[in-house]
Amino acid sequence: MLDRNRQALIDTARGLSETDARRRLVASLTTPIGLIKHAAAAERIWFQRTLLSLDESACDGHATGGDGSFVVADGETLADVIAEFERASGRSRVIAADFELDDTKAHPRAGDVSLRFIYLLLIEDFARHAGHGDILREQITAAR
Repeated sequence: MLDRNRQALIDTARGLSETDARRRLVASLTTPIGLIKHAAAAERIWFQRTLLSLDESACDGHATGGDGSFVVADGETLADVIAEFERASGRSRVIAADFELDDTKAHPRAGDVSLRFIYLLLIEDFARHAGHGDILREQITAAR
């Protein structure tokens, strides 16, 4: 289900023009490309930082939440950001393979969390963001 929701999130933006992928239709920093960038950060936060206990500087990209996780550099393309998310997801799968579902690690705000908790949290999070992406894409398509 997590992989299904990862793909659903990508599908909300795939094929958009670079301009449309960056189009801001809400007051927040939420854009189609920004949602995927944010999801890559979430992968790192939960798998690299939480499960592996890596410092943010040791992660392979942005690994903190908040508005900064939605920021896409001017030189990054939609294809770049999708590839980044796919790489982060792939690394998450490799990391998770070394844990049992009920293995726990400490999280600074959530307390002790298991791999099962992380899977459920990201399934919910990516499904919600895919819904956001669907709505944004619908608005972009309707404006054409």
